[in-house]
Amino acid sequence: MKASNLTCLKWRSVLLLTALTAFSAVAQTVSGPPPRVAIINAQKAVADTQEIKKAQATLEAKYRPRQEAIATLQQQLQSIQQQMNAPNQTPEKEAQLRSDGTLKQKQLQRLSEDLQADVNAERQDILGRAGRQMAEAVKQLAESRGIDVVIDVTNTIYYKPALDITAEATAAYDKAYPAK
Repeated sequence: MKASNLTCLKWRSVLLLTALTAFSAVAQTVSGPPPRVAIINAQKAVADTQEIKKAQATLEAKYRPRQEAIATLQQQLQSIQQQMNAPNQTPEKEAQLRSDGTLKQKQLQRLSEDLQADVNAERQDILGRAGRQMAEAVKQLAESRGIDVVIDVTNTIYYKPALDITAEATAAYDKAYPAK
């Protein structure tokens, strides 16, 4: 065996011995019962809260008139398209229909984009606040039950259903933050 191979083997042995010693030291310092773990589907827990259900109904009512305006514009565009496909159109009538169709298409696009942006912004505000409040409710639930770690189901490959605290978290949230 060459000297360089022997030196490499010695270093590997030293590194392995060091790693084993460190692992042994860590294993000896960890004492007591194993940590208690719970699983939560955080997205479902938030979505099932009374506050979110009420907020969803409020958003739908608030933006219904704008959705109806969009539906009306879509119907008008369909009507224009049907008129354009009719036989024996005069060039003036066809030009007017094209102009009306272009104008309504722009209105439809603007209304749709504005509605989507407004809904998304409001929904993000609601979900952000609810997410922060859910984190606090889960923390309090975990502390009261002696749970050391709560893991979201999206990062979990397998768990026993008995570890799932999603419904309890939703109930704790509803109690701590009742829908107004």
